[in-house]
Amino acid sequence: MHSVLTDCGYLLLFISGIFWNIKRTGRHWIVQNANTGGNSDHEVGSASVKLFGGKWKKIFFFINGIFTLFFLIVAEAWLSFYAAWYVFESPGLSKEAHVILIKPGMGIHAIGTMLQRKGLIKHSHIFVHGVHWEKKDEKLKAGEYEIPAHASMRQIMDTLVLGCSIEYQFTVPEGSTVVQILERLASNEMLTGRLPGRLPPEGWLMTDTVKFVRGTSRVEIIRYLQDGQHRLVQEIWDGRDPGVPLKNVHELVTLASIVEKETGIASERPRVAAVFYNRLKKKIRLQSDATVLYGVFGGKGKPSDRLIYRSDLDMITPFNTYKITGLPPFPIANPGRASLKAVANPMYTDDLYFVANGTGGHVFSKTLDEHNRHVIRWRKLKKSQHASFEKSLK
Repeated sequence: MHSVLTDCGYLLLFISGIFWNIKRTGRHWIVQNANTGGNSDHEVGSASVKLFGGKWKKIFFFINGIFTLFFLIVAEAWLSFYAAWYVFESPGLSKEAHVILIKPGMGIHAIGTMLQRKGLIKHSHIFVHGVHWEKKDEKLKAGEYEIPAHASMRQIMDTLVLGCSIEYQFTVPEGSTVVQILERLASNEMLTGRLPGRLPPEGWLMTDTVKFVRGTSRVEIIRYLQDGQHRLVQEIWDGRDPGVPLKNVHELVTLASIVEKETGIASERPRVAAVFYNRLKKKIRLQSDATVLYGVFGGKGKPSDRLIYRSDLDMITPFNTYKITGLPPFPIANPGRASLKAVANPMYTDDLYFVANGTGGHVFSKTLDEHNRHVIRWRKLKKSQHASFEKSLK
């Protein structure tokens, strides 16, 4: 800023010098012309002096004053513009990054006042005029922005014009139910609006990470997840193995949701899908614990400290695949891509059973006798693990 004031001072001195010389030259011209008539005729010379010393002298100085005032006004305007533009382009005051929120409908004057109040700029009117000069006042976008330290007014303007708002993430884990997803949406403070009155269909929300900006509506997120899941299911359905005994996409999503809940290991899913297909072909009940739990607890899921009792397995619900034959009426969760692909393109095996192996995976069997041996081994392992845990607490 010091250099700007110095330049302004030099310019004013220069202009003052010009007009001082004009004034001096004009006075000299008046006197010289007045004296030209004095050599031949004293009266004519006296009349000339009187003429140029009176009326013409006043006219000259009046015109000189007008031009002087005009040039001073122009100079002052130019200097003011130059100084303002220097401030507009110079690094800002803030020594650290700030997050600002531009609300929809917020005008340029309100934005400038807010920036000055937060200490990002010193003169809001310079910011306003600078944005007007650039013809960007109608292009500033609402949103939440991170303004870096020492950002100039131009940089702030460019940031708001580009509209690169801060992005947040909303993740839908594979196997989540609609109720669980809506609970997560409701608790997210960056989102706005109410949840829909009716629950979206189970199984038809995409399990993915969604990027959004502050102020996005919850309904908008739900619509995005629904559209994404429909596209994904249709894509996988179109690429399915022709040999899979599925009637429609609804059955694809339903079986994929069961596979999703039965194993968290992606490599196992095609084999788990094969087990269920083999049981369906042989008219053997699926006997999936995951479907039983959905019938008992619904979309909220089983509490983590709740055990599974024999009474749960005996409860008659449309989802108890220990009691019903075939698939449940609709999905029990929202399956991810891997489970959908596993069901659309399963392994071809003779497996009819699987049980946990104690390490996060499963052991597969072709016969009931083989399966029962694996179950006994699993129960012994589980009992041993429980005893070790209790011993560690003593």
